[in-house]
Parts: sequence; C-alpha cells; structure tokens
Amino acid sequence: MEAFVSAQDIQAGIAEITFFHPAHNSLPSDLLKALADTITATGERDDIKVIILKSHGNRTFCAGASFNELIAIDDFDTGKQFFMGFANVINACRKCPKIIIGRVQGKAVGGGVGLAAAVDYCLATKFASIKLSELAVGIGPFVVGPAVKRKVGLAAFSQMAMNPADFQSPSWAKDKGLYAEVFESAEELDQAVLALAEQTNGYNPEAAAEIKRICWEGTEHWDQLLEERAEISGRLVLSEYTKETLKRFAER
Repeated sequence: MEAFVSAQDIQAGIAEITFFHPAHNSLPSDLLKALADTITATGERDDIKVIILKSHGNRTFCAGASFNELIAIDDFDTGKQFFMGFANVINACRKCPKIIIGRVQGKAVGGGVGLAAAVDYCLATKFASIKLSELAVGIGPFVVGPAVKRKVGLAAFSQMAMNPADFQSPSWAKDKGLYAEVFESAEELDQAVLALAEQTNGYNPEAAAEIKRICWEGTEHWDQLLEERAEISGRLVLSEYTKETLKRFAER
C-alpha cells in the first residue's frame, strides 16, 4: 500500500483524517504538507463540527520524521523546509476552528508525539507508548517541543527530551495529560473516539470554537517560534555528528 493522506465524512458533522506510510507511518515532507493542507481545508468547512485525526493500521501510530529523508538533507534550506513540515501541521491543528480528536492506537515517536500533543483531545490504547528520540540522532525535539510541553509540562517534556532511548508508558502519558483516556484495545478506542465525536458534534459550534481558542491562548506567536525551531533543526541535521549518527542508524 502506498503512502496517503485522506479525509472522509463518517457522518453528518464529523470528518475523519487518516494518514499512512508503509515505514511505520513515518512522515516525509510530502505527507506532512498533505496533512497540514487537509486539516486546514477540513477545518474551513461549515458542515464539519469535529475532526478525528488518526493513522492507518493497528500498530504504530506515527514513527515521526522520515529517516530516509533526514539522511538525504544536504543544505540548510532543505533541512529547514523539512522541519517546517511538522511546524505547519502543528499550526494547522492550532488554528483549526474545529475540535480535533486524536486516535493513537500504537507507539508514537518524535513527531508522532508532536501530533498527539497538537490535537485538542487525545485518546489512546495501552500499546501507545511515547518517545522523543531526536537527541539520540543528533538533533532534538525543537519543533514539536512547544506542543508537547504545552500538554505535559516542562518537567515531563524534559524527561522525554533528555532520555531519548526509552519509551514512556501510555499510563505515564495519561498521568501527564497527553492522553485523556487509555483503552485496552483498538476496538474500545474506536468506540470511545466515535462517542466523543458524536457528543462534540452536538455542541454549539461557536461555543466549541471559543473554548478551543481559550485553550490555545498564549500560542499566538507559534508561527514565528516554530519557524525558529525549524531553523535550529535544519542547522543541526547538517552537523558532522548528526550525519555520522544517521549513517550508523541506516547501516543497522
């Protein structure tokens, strides 16, 4: 199956956005652009009140940045533009006037944790461990950092960012505020996601938009902030340390 981003109406007022990549739902730049554009376009529809964001399949939710694309980056502009892909997705979620519910069925790594943090309400399974792996390959969770820190707090973000080798459990993620609830199976997760979407669909859309605006207060500068963070990552991905580390990972 080829990589894709798709949007479909699953019932009146509820849209579902799904992304897929055969490499553990990793996100190359073309998928990041498609995802940001789809979130923005769906959020602009008057007939949609709530969005479900999910990945395809029953295993990894999102493995983060495309490893092959990271290795291929050989100049600053290309590096910055790649990491701007994650910035654009986060900002699309932030600016979307509709409530976005995240469905996290499996592990989330790096940018995948950023996606889980960028939605407004996130539900997961007991298999949805999380890890910010960026420091281990010579960069850092700079672009996703503001979204993750906003959800879990500075102490928990620091713990993940400075311990890139270890996964944190779904229960840990729930305790820190990333997940609202954790379920035993994908089937139970899907039931809960749909029930929440149907409930949200019944709310006054103007009131829901105002609640979302209030929840995102203090992030109005993120267009500039995330671009600055993308520049940091775009510079570090060119460093000798990072290039050598990425090479070693590729040879495994």
